[in-house]
Amino acid sequence: MVRFKNRWLLVELIPVASPDSSTSTTTTTTKRLDGQKIWAALKQSVLTNFGDVGWGSVGLSINGAPAYILLKYYSPTTNICIIRVARDHHKIAWGAVTLLTSIEGSRYIPNVIHLSGTIKHAQLAAISHNREVVARYRARAKTPGAYQDSYDEYLQNSTMEIEALQD
Repeated sequence: MVRFKNRWLLVELIPVASPDSSTSTTTTTTKRLDGQKIWAALKQSVLTNFGDVGWGSVGLSINGAPAYILLKYYSPTTNICIIRVARDHHKIAWGAVTLLTSIEGSRYIPNVIHLSGTIKHAQLAAISHNREVVARYRARAKTPGAYQDSYDEYLQNSTMEIEALQD
């Protein structure tokens, strides 16, 4: 029996506000983003930039499985997602993520934070990145570190969700 080897991409989608919109509009656009929309945009990016051959090689990582398995996790609060792809073709997926400019008409800058060979290391990187983002949110709000807010609950819930992911 041959083991299917994966690579796990931890990607942050940074929303880009248009010059005529306010920051509250940007927040509402990221709230309606979900895993299926990201997956569809990623598929379209692979098809546009690498053609059918690129999608055929990357699409093998979801052979026979539902389409949403490629995207394992997405957090609308911190805009990070964990993407599973076959080890042999992870560079095509990474290139497609990098060349992604918009999802459902909203502009985003994708930032690949971490690449790992196991889901465990992707989980650890996601948890640590979530804590960094929450610390930035708190610093922007100028709240003390010991202050109890909704982010504490979010960190607990997201840590449990991320740790529950299976290969």
